[in-house]
Amino acid sequence: SPYQDLELTEGAVYDCGDLDLAIGDSGIVLNQIKETAEQILSDGKLPFMIGGEHLVTLGAVRAAAEKYPDLHIIHFDAHTDLRTDYLGVKLSHACVIRRCWELLGDGRIHQLGIRSGEKYEFDWAGSGHTDFHPFVLDDLDAVLENAGNAPVYFTVDLDVMDPCVFPGTGTPEPGGVDFLTLMRAVTKVCRTVNLAGCDVNELCPPCDPTGASTAAACKIIREMLIAIVNR
Repeated sequence: SPYQDLELTEGAVYDCGDLDLAIGDSGIVLNQIKETAEQILSDGKLPFMIGGEHLVTLGAVRAAAEKYPDLHIIHFDAHTDLRTDYLGVKLSHACVIRRCWELLGDGRIHQLGIRSGEKYEFDWAGSGHTDFHPFVLDDLDAVLENAGNAPVYFTVDLDVMDPCVFPGTGTPEPGGVDFLTLMRAVTKVCRTVNLAGCDVNELCPPCDPTGASTAAACKIIREMLIAIVNR
Protein backbone atom coordinates (compact mmCIF):
# COMPACT_ATOMS: atom_id res chain seq x y z
CA SER A 1 0.00 0.00 0.00
CA PRO A 2 1.58 3.30 -1.06
CA TYR A 3 -1.07 5.05 1.03
CA GLN A 4 -0.05 3.43 4.32
CA ASP A 5 3.51 2.49 3.33
CA LEU A 6 2.89 -1.09 4.44
CA GLU A 7 2.63 -4.52 2.81
CA LEU A 8 -0.43 -6.73 3.25
CA THR A 9 1.91 -9.72 3.58
CA GLU A 10 3.39 -8.19 6.73
CA GLY A 11 0.19 -8.96 8.67
CA ALA A 12 -1.55 -12.12 9.81
CA VAL A 13 -4.44 -12.48 7.35
CA TYR A 14 -6.05 -15.83 6.53
CA ASP A 15 -8.39 -16.49 3.60
CA CYS A 16 -10.80 -19.30 4.42
CA GLY A 17 -12.08 -19.36 0.83
CA ASP A 18 -15.53 -19.06 -0.69
CA LEU A 19 -18.51 -20.44 1.20
CA ASP A 20 -20.49 -23.11 -0.64
CA LEU A 21 -23.83 -21.37 -0.23
CA ALA A 22 -27.31 -22.80 -0.78
CA ILE A 23 -28.18 -20.27 -3.48
CA GLY A 24 -31.93 -19.72 -3.73
CA ASP A 25 -32.73 -20.02 -0.02
CA SER A 26 -31.80 -16.82 1.82
CA GLY A 27 -32.59 -18.25 5.24
CA ILE A 28 -30.20 -21.18 4.83
CA VAL A 29 -27.52 -18.92 3.33
CA LEU A 30 -27.72 -16.52 6.28
CA ASN A 31 -27.37 -19.43 8.71
CA GLN A 32 -24.30 -20.66 6.81
CA ILE A 33 -22.72 -17.20 7.02
CA LYS A 34 -23.64 -16.88 10.70
CA GLU A 35 -22.10 -20.26 11.56
CA THR A 36 -18.89 -19.36 9.72
CA ALA A 37 -18.64 -15.98 11.46
CA GLU A 38 -19.33 -17.64 14.82
CA GLN A 39 -16.44 -20.03 14.28
CA ILE A 40 -14.09 -17.19 13.34
CA LEU A 41 -15.14 -15.18 16.40
CA SER A 42 -14.84 -18.18 18.72
CA ASP A 43 -11.26 -18.65 17.46
CA GLY A 44 -10.48 -15.13 18.67
CA LYS A 45 -10.21 -13.77 15.13
CA LEU A 46 -11.99 -10.98 13.28
CA PRO A 47 -14.32 -11.96 10.41
CA PHE A 48 -13.87 -9.96 7.21
CA MET A 49 -16.60 -11.01 4.80
CA ILE A 50 -16.48 -10.19 1.08
CA GLY A 51 -19.87 -10.21 -0.69
CA GLY A 52 -21.98 -10.37 -2.84
CA GLU A 53 -25.41 -9.07 -2.25
CA HIS A 54 -25.62 -6.82 0.81
CA LEU A 55 -27.97 -9.22 2.61
CA VAL A 56 -24.89 -11.29 3.50
CA THR A 57 -24.18 -8.70 6.21
CA LEU A 58 -27.11 -9.92 8.28
CA GLY A 59 -25.62 -13.37 8.86
CA ALA A 60 -22.34 -11.97 10.17
CA VAL A 61 -24.10 -9.33 12.29
CA ARG A 62 -26.24 -12.02 13.92
CA ALA A 63 -23.07 -13.82 14.98
CA ALA A 64 -21.35 -10.65 16.20
CA ALA A 65 -24.44 -9.47 18.12
CA GLU A 66 -24.59 -12.76 20.03
CA LYS A 67 -20.98 -12.37 21.15
CA TYR A 68 -21.20 -8.60 21.69
CA PRO A 69 -24.64 -7.56 23.06
CA ASP A 70 -23.63 -3.87 22.91
CA LEU A 71 -22.69 -4.09 19.21
CA HIS A 72 -22.84 -1.00 16.97
CA ILE A 73 -22.83 -0.91 13.16
CA ILE A 74 -21.13 1.67 10.94
CA HIS A 75 -22.75 1.54 7.51
CA PHE A 76 -21.40 3.19 4.33
CA ASP A 77 -23.86 2.96 1.43
CA ALA A 78 -25.73 4.82 -1.30
CA HIS A 79 -29.01 3.32 -0.06
CA THR A 80 -30.83 3.32 3.26
CA ASP A 81 -31.57 -0.44 3.13
CA LEU A 82 -34.28 0.25 5.72
CA ARG A 83 -37.40 -1.00 3.94
CA THR A 84 -39.73 -3.17 5.97
CA ASP A 85 -39.86 -5.48 2.94
CA TYR A 86 -39.04 -5.42 -0.77
CA LEU A 87 -41.85 -6.72 -2.99
CA GLY A 88 -43.08 -8.71 0.00
CA VAL A 89 -39.65 -10.20 0.74
CA LYS A 90 -38.11 -9.37 4.13
CA LEU A 91 -34.70 -10.92 3.43
CA SER A 92 -33.40 -8.58 0.74
CA HIS A 93 -30.54 -6.16 0.19
CA ALA A 94 -33.16 -3.39 0.40
CA CYS A 95 -34.09 -4.44 3.95
CA VAL A 96 -30.81 -5.64 5.44
CA ILE A 97 -30.16 -2.70 7.77
CA ARG A 98 -33.80 -2.79 8.94
CA ARG A 99 -33.28 -6.45 9.91
CA CYS A 100 -30.05 -5.46 11.70
CA TRP A 101 -31.93 -2.70 13.55
CA GLU A 102 -34.41 -5.30 14.79
CA LEU A 103 -31.44 -6.97 16.50
CA LEU A 104 -29.74 -3.85 17.88
CA GLY A 105 -32.42 -1.19 18.39
CA ASP A 106 -32.28 2.59 18.20
CA GLY A 107 -29.09 4.63 18.08
CA ARG A 108 -26.61 1.82 17.45
CA ILE A 109 -26.54 1.91 13.66
CA HIS A 110 -24.55 4.78 12.14
CA GLN A 111 -25.31 5.44 8.47
CA LEU A 112 -23.19 7.61 6.17
CA GLY A 113 -23.23 8.46 2.47
CA ILE A 114 -26.90 7.53 2.00
CA ARG A 115 -28.52 9.29 -0.96
CA SER A 116 -31.28 6.96 -2.13
CA GLY A 117 -34.31 5.33 -0.56
CA GLU A 118 -38.03 5.71 0.01
CA LYS A 119 -39.17 8.88 1.79
CA TYR A 120 -40.47 6.84 4.73
CA GLU A 121 -37.00 5.30 5.15
CA PHE A 122 -35.36 8.73 5.35
CA ASP A 123 -38.07 9.94 7.76
CA TRP A 124 -37.76 6.82 9.91
CA ALA A 125 -33.97 7.05 10.10
CA GLY A 126 -34.01 10.80 10.68
CA SER A 127 -36.44 10.44 13.59
CA GLY A 128 -33.67 8.84 15.66
CA HIS A 129 -33.96 5.14 14.90
CA THR A 130 -30.50 5.29 13.32
CA ASP A 131 -27.65 7.79 13.65
CA PHE A 132 -28.27 9.17 10.17
CA HIS A 133 -25.72 11.20 8.17
CA PRO A 134 -26.91 11.23 4.52
CA PHE A 135 -25.15 12.18 1.28
CA VAL A 136 -21.51 12.46 2.43
CA LEU A 137 -18.96 10.97 4.84
CA ASP A 138 -18.10 14.33 6.42
CA ASP A 139 -19.55 13.45 9.84
CA LEU A 140 -17.33 10.39 10.31
CA ASP A 141 -15.37 11.86 13.23
CA ALA A 142 -18.60 12.52 15.13
CA VAL A 143 -19.76 8.96 14.42
CA LEU A 144 -16.49 7.51 15.70
CA GLU A 145 -16.79 9.58 18.86
CA ASN A 146 -20.39 8.43 19.30
CA ALA A 147 -19.41 4.77 18.94
CA GLY A 148 -16.65 5.20 21.52
CA ASN A 149 -15.12 1.89 22.59
CA ALA A 150 -18.22 -0.18 21.83
CA PRO A 151 -17.68 -3.19 19.54
CA VAL A 152 -18.40 -2.17 15.95
CA TYR A 153 -19.38 -4.14 12.88
CA PHE A 154 -18.34 -2.15 9.79
CA THR A 155 -20.23 -2.75 6.55
CA VAL A 156 -19.18 -1.08 3.28
CA ASP A 157 -21.50 -1.16 0.29
CA LEU A 158 -19.23 -0.11 -2.56
CA ASP A 159 -22.04 1.76 -4.31
CA VAL A 160 -21.35 4.53 -1.79
CA MET A 161 -18.84 5.56 -4.47
CA ASP A 162 -20.02 7.62 -7.41
CA PRO A 163 -20.75 5.50 -10.52
CA CYS A 164 -18.28 7.66 -12.45
CA VAL A 165 -15.66 5.97 -10.27
CA PHE A 166 -17.40 2.68 -9.55
CA PRO A 167 -19.96 1.66 -12.20
CA GLY A 168 -19.59 -2.04 -11.45
CA THR A 169 -22.53 -2.46 -9.11
CA GLY A 170 -26.13 -3.54 -9.49
CA THR A 171 -27.73 -0.35 -8.16
CA PRO A 172 -25.56 2.66 -9.09
CA GLU A 173 -26.53 6.05 -7.67
CA PRO A 174 -25.11 9.41 -8.85
CA GLY A 175 -23.75 11.81 -6.27
CA GLY A 176 -21.41 9.44 -4.46
CA VAL A 177 -17.95 9.85 -2.98
CA ASP A 178 -14.70 9.43 -4.87
CA PHE A 179 -12.20 6.61 -4.36
CA LEU A 180 -9.70 8.53 -2.23
CA THR A 181 -12.43 9.85 0.08
CA LEU A 182 -13.71 6.33 0.66
CA MET A 183 -10.22 4.88 1.05
CA ARG A 184 -9.28 7.43 3.71
CA ALA A 185 -12.60 6.93 5.53
CA VAL A 186 -12.44 3.13 5.67
CA THR A 187 -8.82 3.29 6.81
CA LYS A 188 -9.77 5.67 9.62
CA VAL A 189 -12.62 3.42 10.77
CA CYS A 190 -10.47 0.28 10.71
CA ARG A 191 -7.67 1.96 12.65
CA THR A 192 -9.93 3.66 15.21
CA VAL A 193 -12.88 1.57 16.33
CA ASN A 194 -13.10 -1.59 18.42
CA LEU A 195 -13.84 -3.84 15.44
CA ALA A 196 -16.00 -6.92 15.92
CA GLY A 197 -16.20 -7.71 12.20
CA CYS A 198 -16.60 -6.12 8.80
CA ASP A 199 -17.58 -6.70 5.21
CA VAL A 200 -17.25 -5.20 1.74
CA ASN A 201 -20.03 -5.96 -0.71
CA GLU A 202 -22.01 -5.17 -3.89
CA LEU A 203 -19.24 -5.41 -6.50
CA CYS A 204 -20.74 -6.79 -9.73
CA PRO A 205 -17.84 -7.30 -12.19
CA PRO A 206 -20.05 -7.93 -15.28
CA CYS A 207 -21.49 -4.42 -14.85
CA ASP A 208 -18.04 -2.95 -15.56
CA PRO A 209 -16.15 -4.93 -18.22
CA THR A 210 -13.22 -2.47 -18.02
CA GLY A 211 -12.23 -4.01 -14.68
CA ALA A 212 -11.85 -0.58 -13.04
CA SER A 213 -14.52 -1.29 -10.41
CA THR A 214 -12.93 -4.61 -9.51
CA ALA A 215 -9.57 -2.87 -9.11
CA ALA A 216 -11.14 -0.22 -6.86
CA ALA A 217 -12.87 -2.86 -4.73
CA CYS A 218 -9.65 -4.84 -4.30
CA LYS A 219 -7.74 -1.75 -3.23
CA ILE A 220 -10.41 -0.79 -0.68
CA ILE A 221 -10.23 -4.31 0.76
CA ARG A 222 -6.44 -4.18 0.82
CA GLU A 223 -6.38 -0.84 2.64
CA MET A 224 -8.91 -2.07 5.21
CA LEU A 225 -6.97 -5.26 5.92
CA ILE A 226 -3.67 -3.41 6.28
CA ALA A 227 -5.27 -0.88 8.62
CA ILE A 228 -6.78 -3.65 10.76
CA VAL A 229 -3.59 -5.66 11.22
CA ASN A 230 -1.52 -2.53 11.92
CA ARG A 231 -3.74 -0.89 14.54
